[in-house]
Amino acid sequence: MRRLWPWSDDDEVANELAGEAAAAAAAAEDVVPIVLDPNAAAFFDVDNTLIRGASIYHFARGLAARKLFTFRDLGMFALGQVAFRLRGAENAEHISTAREAALAFVAGRRVEELVSLCEEIYDDKMADRIWHGTRALALKHLDAGQQVWLVTATPVELARIISHRLGLTGALGTVAETEDGVYTGRLVGHLLHGPAKAGAVRALARNEGLDLSRCAAYSDSFNDLPMLTTVGHPHAVNPDGDLRDHAREHDWPIHDFRTGRKVTMVALPAAAGTGALVGGVAAGVALRRHHRGR
Repeated sequence: MRRLWPWSDDDEVANELAGEAAAAAAAAEDVVPIVLDPNAAAFFDVDNTLIRGASIYHFARGLAARKLFTFRDLGMFALGQVAFRLRGAENAEHISTAREAALAFVAGRRVEELVSLCEEIYDDKMADRIWHGTRALALKHLDAGQQVWLVTATPVELARIISHRLGLTGALGTVAETEDGVYTGRLVGHLLHGPAKAGAVRALARNEGLDLSRCAAYSDSFNDLPMLTTVGHPHAVNPDGDLRDHAREHDWPIHDFRTGRKVTMVALPAAAGTGALVGGVAAGVALRRHHRGR
């Protein structure tokens, strides 16, 4: 079984900061209060849990279609993501490279520009890739009067749009620093990944008065174990091998909606840690520049 991340003390501080920033950004949204069961909520990962493949990869496709990102860059990004999946492990250097490339991509752009692009590309590239089974699970929680939040390394701007389009409560995502409506090229803490997701869930629970022992969480990835074990009712959705083994060992519910397309879906980029701020989208650009430099 894969080991979880060997975070340093500095990483732990950055993870907590990322979680607090995500919860604070969520609090800034106009969320309609739910009174039927205000102390319980469900938290859903996005990539390969709610949406087939990686949301950032689909966003990159949309950028390429709009001539903002080349198809060559997209191909390099896809190859890097597939290699990452086949390797079956993540490392801090890989995520750091993706983060730096992503921040370089958004630095100097206006928030409203990115939000507009996210709205267009979701409708064009992502809406028909939602797992209906996972959405049904989310709606079940809504019908019970509980809040439903997305928790993802994807930029919070894109995560919010996915949440809004699906009628969910809100989203916790990676937060980029802005000044006067323009991205500075820096993150607030780390990417919202691994332990940072758990920190965001805990922070939101404090803000919303949630009882985490009554909350549920859903993910496809063993890397989300910190989030899954933060709540009282963890679920595995379209799980990778390590998470499936862990779920079976601990008698967690397992939901698999991949059916006949299972092999194809597993082969798609999974994003995970590289689903950064307009995420690993710019990773292909960074790789190309690196090779040119050599």
